[in-house]
Amino acid sequence: MSCIAGTVSAATTRARRLQAFAWLLVLALLAAGCGTNTHPLATASNSTHPATVTRNTDGDTLWLDAIGKVRLIGIDTPEVFGRTQCFGRAASAFTKRVLPPGTPVRYRLGIDPRDRYGRALAYIYLQDGRMFNEILVERGYATPLTIPPNVDYADRFVAAARRARQAGRGLWRACMH
Repeated sequence: MSCIAGTVSAATTRARRLQAFAWLLVLALLAAGCGTNTHPLATASNSTHPATVTRNTDGDTLWLDAIGKVRLIGIDTPEVFGRTQCFGRAASAFTKRVLPPGTPVRYRLGIDPRDRYGRALAYIYLQDGRMFNEILVERGYATPLTIPPNVDYADRFVAAARRARQAGRGLWRACMH
């Protein structure tokens, strides 16, 4: 009996060690996956990343050296390509004036980091900390455009549009006939 009891005991000990090793391996893999991927498109987070504007396309699309073509989240400026919309040229000119090539900014990707066209989806912050997406809406160059899951600042954009509309700023003055 003692030989069998010793065998069971050794097997039990081996199983416990294997189970402990498996748990350590799982914990190590989880820890390795948390925050070690520094590529900005790896995961969306609340942190911002530095970048430099390299080009402007229109009022709500620009290029950053760190991530390429960027579509501003939560807003929509009038179009300047195809059929030019009212205030589209003004919105585009404002973005080019505030964010000319060479301008340092910070960006934060949305929960959904890319759109169906491959553009990075981001909130852009000026050097003074203000969010450029919100500035466009406040000044009447853009309207809110909420596309889940990127809804973090939707309420702020709607409130900014309401203030711009009430004050008759930008497109709210020029385009509302």
